[in-house]
Amino acid sequence: MISLTRTSADHPDFGLLVELLDKDLWNRYPDTQQSFVAFNVIKLDAKVVVAYVDNSPVGCGCFRERAEQGVVEIKRMYVDNEARGKGIAKKILGELEAWAVEMGKERAILETGKNQPEAVSLYDKLGYEVIDRYEPYIDSEVSICMGKLLINK
Repeated sequence: MISLTRTSADHPDFGLLVELLDKDLWNRYPDTQQSFVAFNVIKLDAKVVVAYVDNSPVGCGCFRERAEQGVVEIKRMYVDNEARGKGIAKKILGELEAWAVEMGKERAILETGKNQPEAVSLYDKLGYEVIDRYEPYIDSEVSICMGKLLINK
């Protein structure tokens, strides 16, 4: 059974999953990942969701508020290899979006990469559209930025 927990960035299971995410990203982007390390630091005020299967942490994601009014940035989305294909990332993202709406946020943006076709496909299926690359990804040829309106005005 899949369960989701809302928590903070200092949660130990989130830390464990982020370590696995970072290893995955270094494998996918060995020539450019060092350029992104500084952008992946998550502050304690981030809103974090950890997914569990049978009480074992298998996935995570979070968001942070952006300077733009009503906008959050989805960060650190990850599902462990053995847990993929079970809809866990979709559930995590749905929970993050619901949490953002509860906080009065209207739009979500995110950055993913060209070497993560499964992530791009998921975001596309869930209504995210490619947008112009935003800071700090403007000059990154491997970055794909996407956005989604969370509520209809």
